Amino acid sequence: MKKTKMLKKNYEFKAILTKGKPYFGKNISAFILENGKNYNFLGLAISVKIGKAVRRNKIKRLLRENYKNLEKDISSGKSIVFLFNKKSDVNSITYENIKDDMENIFKKAKMFE
Repeated sequence: MKKTKMLKKNYEFKAILTKGKPYFGKNISAFILENGKNYNFLGLAISVKIGKAVRRNKIKRLLRENYKNLEKDISSGKSIVFLFNKKSDVNSITYENIKDDMENIFKKAKMFE
């Protein structure tokens, strides 16, 4: 069972967003950086412009759940920050949309074991 730790500090997010390699999907973007540890760090950044807290938390739940289901298949030793695209329609976003985006991002990043 792999363990993923959440990013919490602003400087951790900034480091990954500036030094990490960007990967883009239809609804989400990911910045991925090597961390030299044997587990992953996960950060979720959802802009206030997306909507009120209920909507932002729904997106965070969908991202976390998708990551949790894919976690066993991806390699460790990475720091990952997911961003939700502001132009995506929040009301029509589904679990499947995010799952497809996340799988494509991890394939592009060659993170599947």
